[in-house]
Amino acid sequence: MANLTQASRELFSRPPDERFESLDALTEHCRSQRELSRDRWQLPQTFRPHVHGDRLGLALGDDGAFLMNDWSATQLCTMAGISKDTINRLSPDTACRALQETLPTADKPVQLLTTEQIIRSIHGVSYTRLWNEELLRMIRESATDFQPPPKGFNGATGLYAGEQDFFVFLIDPTGWIEIEGENFAPGFFGWNSEVGRRSVGITTFWYEQICGNHIVWNCHDVTSVTRKHTRNVGDALTEIRMAITQLVDRRDATRDQFTAVIRKAMQEATGDKEETLHLLTDQGVNRQLAKKAVELAESRGKRFTIWSMVDALTQLSRDSKYAATRVEADQRASSLLALAA
Repeated sequence: MANLTQASRELFSRPPDERFESLDALTEHCRSQRELSRDRWQLPQTFRPHVHGDRLGLALGDDGAFLMNDWSATQLCTMAGISKDTINRLSPDTACRALQETLPTADKPVQLLTTEQIIRSIHGVSYTRLWNEELLRMIRESATDFQPPPKGFNGATGLYAGEQDFFVFLIDPTGWIEIEGENFAPGFFGWNSEVGRRSVGITTFWYEQICGNHIVWNCHDVTSVTRKHTRNVGDALTEIRMAITQLVDRRDATRDQFTAVIRKAMQEATGDKEETLHLLTDQGVNRQLAKKAVELAESRGKRFTIWSMVDALTQLSRDSKYAATRVEADQRASSLLALAA
């Protein structure tokens, strides 16, 4: 079983203005952002960098002058072959002249996405955009029973959208199963970028617990689908819809099958303390880690079963500050659970 940290990274990196309280609010934001955005096509030799106050701007032929955000400025520097860090160390006038002298000429136009007077992104002709609104609409149609997880410790909901990308974390509260006090449910992460900052994709999973940091613990059957923003990026909608549909379709079957595996693991004894140590080492758990797992289960007053060992290894993974120990504990816990399948 794996512990997924993508949603936790989003929780810590997103400022308040990129967090949304509900799917309705996020949908409205994505719809509005699409309506206000416009694609423009210009040859790069028509670009005219200029200084606007203390900021760098870009005039686009007959389309007028625009300001840039951090992402589009990075893309412009890449096009000019100059590090953005170098440009940032120059005065605005010097930076403007440097870009004027290094921007290329080309026979094919460049694709620019603007919102009001801001350039959101700059791409070549091979880039194909997928709007956040399109992805979110499909997700809501396919995953009608899914909703955001409980709010994180800082109030974040798992629903995010900013200048550069979009991320949703959804769970299905109707999919919970309880077996002798242990709960499991389906969920997924979905993401996209209208400006090419990241791929479009989805990760589906079954999980046991979500903490206040939005780390998803003890995940089973983790599957990912990703696509780059090239000509066939629209196919991603079909593939993501299929991934969600499979998660939903398998919900009842997985519930019955997974319930049987966990129940068997909870009932199947591993023997006494020494026999349990031998079982763990036979499954590839190093002696020191195996001893800690047995002692942890014993201190909790639990009898030695496959599940109590899986639970102990998982807890040791959570508590360890060493990545190698965490990986080994998670892998060995997964192999142990397979014994009950």
